[in-house]
Amino acid sequence: MNRKAFIFYGGWDGHEPEKVSNRFKRILEAENFDVICEGSMERLNDEEFLRSMDLIIPMWTQGDIPDPYVFHLTDAIASGVGLAGCHGGMCDAFRWNIEYQYMTGSQWVEHTGDKWYHHISDLSPENIEYVTKTYPHPNDAFVTDYEVNFKRNTDSPIVEGLPDFKVRTEQYYLHLDPCVNVLATTTVYPKDPTDPMYHNGVVVMPVVYTKRWGEGRVFYSSMGHMDYLFDDHPQMVELMRRGFLWAARKH
Repeated sequence: MNRKAFIFYGGWDGHEPEKVSNRFKRILEAENFDVICEGSMERLNDEEFLRSMDLIIPMWTQGDIPDPYVFHLTDAIASGVGLAGCHGGMCDAFRWNIEYQYMTGSQWVEHTGDKWYHHISDLSPENIEYVTKTYPHPNDAFVTDYEVNFKRNTDSPIVEGLPDFKVRTEQYYLHLDPCVNVLATTTVYPKDPTDPMYHNGVVVMPVVYTKRWGEGRVFYSSMGHMDYLFDDHPQMVELMRRGFLWAARKH
């Protein structure tokens, strides 16, 4: 009997939620999962449905979510359903919901680019227009080159044998739950003296981690800004595949 996965996507289009969700669907189907992939969060109102899954993948940057939907989701994960995701689709989803953040283990707060720029909390057309006019920045302002370093001497099957690699994309600065099990990091070098964080010096920032939520397993990678990155970096595809399999409910 095949295991079952549910992917729900939406929110800010800049992260290509439908494309990335369909990629994840293909990865899971190749591992003999039956996958339901929907551009809606309405299934979160059905806790019986959520508990019938083996893995749930959110792909919903920003957005608002009713508290009951989150309570259904967190209870389902605590019952043993797995939770996994990447980049803003999981840990920049539902910025105002505290229980969701508590379960997922982190929240994005900044892109550590080559130069510091203000970051807005709400990507509404009005806010974007205001920032564009008042604090102009180039289109690639939040993109930088960085290296991903996998943890060595770990018994985690998620990162075993994966080589470190370099990538040019958004480098996430996260606020993290101290209980997460970090499996990969990147080094943040404050390059711009106007950055308010400059005098704090170099920071080692987690990129990949796991944690537990009740009986459920949680996997997260901060990489995955746009779909093409998975084509350019096969390590990212393999990382997600392993993370999905690790997090999924064990039978």
